[in-house]
Amino acid sequence: MLPLAPAAIRASFVNASRKERSDLTLPADFDALDWERLDFLGWRDPKLERRAYVIVPGLEGEFTGILFRHPGSTPRTRAQCSWCNDTTLPNDVVLYNAKRSGAAGKNGNTLSTLVCEDFQCSLNARRPPKAWYEDFDREAARLRQVEELQLRAAAFVAQV
Repeated sequence: MLPLAPAAIRASFVNASRKERSDLTLPADFDALDWERLDFLGWRDPKLERRAYVIVPGLEGEFTGILFRHPGSTPRTRAQCSWCNDTTLPNDVVLYNAKRSGAAGKNGNTLSTLVCEDFQCSLNARRPPKAWYEDFDREAARLRQVEELQLRAAAFVAQV
């Protein structure tokens, strides 16, 4: 992912009002982010507990931002992340809600997805998978995991 300026991040949101964009708090470690190891930028707002943000790169080099709302509760059973599809998650997965963009969002239409609570999907997808059989190409499988994560995140953004 290419590095983004704070102004570009605020301008990228398709389902947030001007007020919500101005209230946005960047991640605490924003200046130290390793942009090359990110497939998308996701963080929870440290000031507004139930708000989270995701910036997903598109195919044409553009970026789309999505404002998520955290319901404030976690699933009763261990859920699987819809984006990284990791079954051995070292973190919790929660249901995030996103208001649709445009008139549909103004009418209250939303989409939901199960995602790693603190958006660790890029780290999870980059972990080498288990060697399932002799001569299993772990590096090719890891690259496939990263590519599939990017596609699933972009597909969700397209639905918003």
